[in-house]
Amino acid sequence: MADYIQYPPWNKPFAEQVAFFKKKLNLPSERWDDILKAAHDKAFMVAGAQGADLLHDLNGIVAKAIEKGTGLATFRKEFKAIVAKHGWSGWTGEGSKAGEAWRTKVIYQTNMSTSYAAGRWAQLKDPELLKVNPYWQYKHSDGLMYPRPKHVSWNGLTLPHDHVFWTTHFPPNGWGCHCRVISVNKSVYMEAIANGRGPANAPATDDIAGIDDGFAYAPGAGVDSNFRQLVQDKLITYPPAITKSLTRDINRYINATDTAPDFVRRALATPTLVETLWLGFIEDAAALSRTLGEDLTGYMVTMRSDAPRHVERSHGGDSGTQRPAEPKDYVHLIDVVNQPDTIIKGNDSGKFARVVLMKLIDGEMFRAAFEVQPGKRNKALTLVSLVIKTGK
Repeated sequence: MADYIQYPPWNKPFAEQVAFFKKKLNLPSERWDDILKAAHDKAFMVAGAQGADLLHDLNGIVAKAIEKGTGLATFRKEFKAIVAKHGWSGWTGEGSKAGEAWRTKVIYQTNMSTSYAAGRWAQLKDPELLKVNPYWQYKHSDGLMYPRPKHVSWNGLTLPHDHVFWTTHFPPNGWGCHCRVISVNKSVYMEAIANGRGPANAPATDDIAGIDDGFAYAPGAGVDSNFRQLVQDKLITYPPAITKSLTRDINRYINATDTAPDFVRRALATPTLVETLWLGFIEDAAALSRTLGEDLTGYMVTMRSDAPRHVERSHGGDSGTQRPAEPKDYVHLIDVVNQPDTIIKGNDSGKFARVVLMKLIDGEMFRAAFEVQPGKRNKALTLVSLVIKTGK
């Protein structure tokens, strides 16, 4: 019975769990499956909640529950206050005590369990830990009264940490699932094989029986995924979930299909090309907003076709440490924006504010200048120039 722990210690938050949730973007949605699988690593949503202020407040009470370890009762009280404050109606569960209790429990438990799992994923992937314990073991903790047979069958299954099983079966594996994963050493792994609980006993790669819809992914494994790719892969499907800045305009006025290198090649090969490429979103606007003195939340990151032509003409390299930018270098722009080492307020162009972002990538310093364009339809941080130095 020691293996069956009914609940993870949600009243004991840890740094990796908190950090995971803080990086999420608030995305409006109509249905629970408007945002799927790994996209939840990047997006916070509550089905039916579409207002920015409503989502902000809902995010706040979930964040509080994660960071401070407050329980379900506190969450329910705060949820009720927020719903009343914003006049939110029509949400699933509204209108009955049982329905409201069920809905608040689902929101609370799902966010707590996935953030906990994502934090554990980050811990288990720590290189120093993997040197000692390179194997992971599944621990069933699905509840003693109504355990799910498939989850029970995975109890004790021990596999290398990079086994494909974990990409789909890393818990939680369904609504209310509290299963967990621990790291173990080689001797435990060999013992598991001897007991019929090793790789030979893992489900087939495409066998996700026993996993509820939407749970066949590893929370935390997709935190470095390109947000743009999640949209293109249809893991984010409802237009408002791409924020108001996109909606129908994303494919009508902005190129969201080309890769950055392909777009740059076309721009350089066709001097008359006038087009804008969508690179993604500003995913954490706090630092940029403080530097510029204006709120950049929800802004897109874009590149006009004249930008790479300017870079080629003006920043093609020098006799020192600067080298010409190549088309492949432009894939790093979204990381320069979302994970900069340095943020500097630039000289305004006259109409728009500018910001210079610097990031060391593979031993080279990328220095990109962007212009802030607060348009009514498409608010964007758009590339102006790019300089690459081969030294710090």
